[in-house]
Amino acid sequence: MLTRHRLLLPLLLLITAFTSPRVAHAQTRSAGLLNFNADGSLFACSNRDSGTVSIVTWPDLKLLHEIPVGLHPEGVAWIGKSGSLACCVYGTDEIVILDATAGNITRRVPVFDEPYGIVSSSDGTRLFATLEYPGQILDINPADGTIRKTWQVGSMLRGLALSPDQKFLLTTEYLTSKVLRVSTTDGTVQQTFEPASTDNLARQIVIAPSADRAWFTHIRSRVTAAHGNGSIFPYVSVARLTGPAAGTRIRVPLDTIRGTRVTANPWDCDVTPDGRTLCVAFAGTNDMYLLNITDNHGELDFKAALQLGNNPRAVRCSPDGSAVLVCNALDFNVVAFSLQDGRELGRVAVTKCPLDEQLLLGKKLFYTALPPMTSRGWISCSSCHPDGDADGRTWQQPEGLRNTQPMNGLASTHPLHWSADRDEVHDFEHTIRGKLMQGRGLLQGTLPEALAEPIAGRSTALDALAAYTNSHSFTLSPYAKQGLTEAAKRGQLIFHSEKTGCATCHTGPLYSDSQPAPPGSAQTPQCRYRQRRPLRTHGASL
Repeated sequence: MLTRHRLLLPLLLLITAFTSPRVAHAQTRSAGLLNFNADGSLFACSNRDSGTVSIVTWPDLKLLHEIPVGLHPEGVAWIGKSGSLACCVYGTDEIVILDATAGNITRRVPVFDEPYGIVSSSDGTRLFATLEYPGQILDINPADGTIRKTWQVGSMLRGLALSPDQKFLLTTEYLTSKVLRVSTTDGTVQQTFEPASTDNLARQIVIAPSADRAWFTHIRSRVTAAHGNGSIFPYVSVARLTGPAAGTRIRVPLDTIRGTRVTANPWDCDVTPDGRTLCVAFAGTNDMYLLNITDNHGELDFKAALQLGNNPRAVRCSPDGSAVLVCNALDFNVVAFSLQDGRELGRVAVTKCPLDEQLLLGKKLFYTALPPMTSRGWISCSSCHPDGDADGRTWQQPEGLRNTQPMNGLASTHPLHWSADRDEVHDFEHTIRGKLMQGRGLLQGTLPEALAEPIAGRSTALDALAAYTNSHSFTLSPYAKQGLTEAAKRGQLIFHSEKTGCATCHTGPLYSDSQPAPPGSAQTPQCRYRQRRPLRTHGASL
């Protein structure tokens, strides 16, 4: 159901062997879910669903260790030239230090909230990490786990890269794709690479070996077009770091770089050690483009396409430039491809699938932009709800302005949508078949009207999609970890007072009565996880 015809590589004449010397470059240049150690003999890969980090030998692809670290690990970075590495455990708000030889955790460093990207100085004396919320960069001593400095830099930070001279960091704002250049001395923002207003969901950023530019993927979300052909577009952008154009950025659309071939949800990219090729993985269409970097202005030409596994989320070129490795998150493996002729060099299972059969199918459907979920390849459920979170956008819908809702606690807040026009997740079959996704759908036979008779149990695939969608839970607010402060206790009294009446509608464990308020308008939103999202008023812009 989720497969498609395999993409054929262009003629091998289009895939030229590298003629310049291949110089190994330090893995610390960029945060990522997959990273090599300093001598290129090992790589580490975080496994989000399993809550583990895997240590694998290169190039023979043997799994040495799989180390449990906690809920939803993200970025990994080797510490200098040592055999230790650090991992951001996003779901449990800590950074763990691992011994790759022994295969165990040597230290846990609690942080405020949501660590995502991490890099190490070349001498291994400093770790830098992003906290998505509240938009901070930490300077950590890996020897004793102390947080030396905390810098408030921007909003919702994810990607992180360290300059070769160790003098500055580049970080991405996840929801806006803004790039910030930050001093490693005092955390000041030295330069801002401004995005377009439609730019969205920028994760990792990688500095080119020449150190004159940095590449990062993101999407473009046109909130005025609720249509599968005009809402979501894949992009890679380059930030210029040196020369007359320093401080500027340009976007390269990836839906037209290969004629009319559409791709979706670019998740990660990497540059080959010689700086000539950019590798971009698409988590929605399960493929990767190899793109020629043609000049100093960041222009790209299509070179080759490789078909990948399910939901590729990490790309890393080997330090010698011979291969590119991809982590297929929903196949739970890493696959290596030759950068000379595109053939598969080998693969390794980095973890066992921790999901049952139904949840795995549902998650694959949620992340794919391929049939039967869509017909055009532009968009998946995860384009707006990555990992069950929200894209931070306010969309213009026929019934009015509607901001994307996160899916945490969704199972307990039916009916669904701001307009309460879905009483079960299965009703999103209307969205799959509608103008937004334009798929053939998951249900055989007649589709009842939304809010009509239930359709649960009529489609294995639709049941699986509903099971995954309803599976998202909450983590504790960072402001409640140590109990409520005195100010928070005063706020609690105000919230529950008759004078404010907040608790009249925002009631129960999820602080929502799941009713339109007032009748005929929008449904009462739940108030949990509120610290990450803009406060919306009771007006039309919800």
